[in-house]
Amino acid sequence: MATFVDHVTLHLRAGNGGNGCVSVKREKFKPLAGPDGGNGGSGGDIVLVADPNVTTLLGYHRSPHRSSANGGPGMGDHRAGFGSELMELAVPLGTVVKDAEGNELADMTEPGFRIVVAPGGQGGLGNAALASLKRKAPGFALLGTYGWEGDIQLELKTVADVALVGYPSAGKSSLIAAISAARPKIADYPFTTLHPNLGVVDAGEVRYTVADVPGLIEGASEGRGLGLEFLRHVERCTALLHILDCATLDPDRDPLSDLDVILGELAAYPVPDGQKPLLDRPQLIALNKIDVPEGRELAEFVKPDLEARGYRVFEISTVSHEGLKQLNYALAETVEAGRVEAAAAQAVKPRIVIRPKAVDDSGFVVKVEGGSFGNIYRIIGTKPERWVQQTDFKNDEAVGFLADRLAKLGIENELFKAGAIAGSTVIIGPGNGVVFDWEPTLTSTAELITAPRGTDTRLDDSKRRTSNERREEYFGRMDAKAAARAELIREREAGMWSTGEEEYNGDTLTGDGSVPVSPRKESGAE
Repeated sequence: MATFVDHVTLHLRAGNGGNGCVSVKREKFKPLAGPDGGNGGSGGDIVLVADPNVTTLLGYHRSPHRSSANGGPGMGDHRAGFGSELMELAVPLGTVVKDAEGNELADMTEPGFRIVVAPGGQGGLGNAALASLKRKAPGFALLGTYGWEGDIQLELKTVADVALVGYPSAGKSSLIAAISAARPKIADYPFTTLHPNLGVVDAGEVRYTVADVPGLIEGASEGRGLGLEFLRHVERCTALLHILDCATLDPDRDPLSDLDVILGELAAYPVPDGQKPLLDRPQLIALNKIDVPEGRELAEFVKPDLEARGYRVFEISTVSHEGLKQLNYALAETVEAGRVEAAAAQAVKPRIVIRPKAVDDSGFVVKVEGGSFGNIYRIIGTKPERWVQQTDFKNDEAVGFLADRLAKLGIENELFKAGAIAGSTVIIGPGNGVVFDWEPTLTSTAELITAPRGTDTRLDDSKRRTSNERREEYFGRMDAKAAARAELIREREAGMWSTGEEEYNGDTLTGDGSVPVSPRKESGAE
């Protein structure tokens, strides 16, 4: 069973907003005293809080699904729905919050740091809040919007002053147990440490924390062993302490080669932008296990070579505690210098640039997408998407209110500019969204004119028909009517139908059953 977790994925669902209420106040002698529907309550937010008392993400590993309560619906007599309380999730210091795609949202390194990761839905307005001089008794209310639903990633990076790095079984756990009150697991086999351990160390007036990172081996930065999984815990440390084993039983290893391997893995590990590379930070070396005669002899042999490289070297024994006091004060001195440097760097804060909203920013964009049956015009924007969620499409008055809001926002003008015409498919929101067959709102006949400025298609065809052309059209219609009557008479004589009368539409039948036709005048006669 896992006891330490430093990476989890949370599945969050914030509460939905409550619907507004449609109500009309009724009193004695006042059957219709006006709208009194209350507003719906807002859904609960989900907030992450950095808590120094929390040290692991194990609770979220076992229970990754979290949801907050929905807001209450509005009621009559101007009673608003209840708003749900926010949900606070405590996380350890040093937790990095990322979205589902891995983009960093926040780095929670300060106690009490808060971030809203899942905002709750907004409550809908009741018909009392929608009343105006032009709409004195609205017969509709706005619906509550949906709360945020999705996944976020939590990645814990230990906040410590000193990181203990080295090969497995080099004595890192034994050292942290000797200089602090931490009691990590210690055994005579490699990879005993399966997760980082923290210890608090006092050196005079200086108090600092030490992190015991699981052992590194060659290829750790490429995924071998446990190093890559826990190298993230070294990112935030001020200084590095290399623990070198001077009494190893492996004939192919020695302190100098172990150090070269560890330095190579630290150099290959990429750190986030803005942080110092691991090898550019203060580094000290502790030659461990000098309580063994061969170990002391080897430590004295390699110490000059290490000092020649510019390292401060200490010969220690975690069993006899020899040399631990000198190492403790040296680490405290390094940590204190790092804190002074960090405070000076923090004093020079970057300027905060506030850019107001552009005057031509409409708050939405119209994207033209190709489809099987013509172009599709997609509207993306916070306001249009929220307004669609708030609309009850079963209520015609609510749909009309939505159309007025969209027109006032300028969406119709942008659709005209994008090339949309009456009947075009318009989708509001990403994905499937809400699909409309667009019918533009007309305030004058000029909106139907799509000709360039300065022209009018209604004036292009100025040709008038002559008298002869009108006469020919008239005689053509008369001839077509006579042919139609003759066809009806032939069908009657064939027995297809009969009326029992000898006359048809005022025309007298001749002996052969045909209809006499008056002679046609010449085209030139009046």
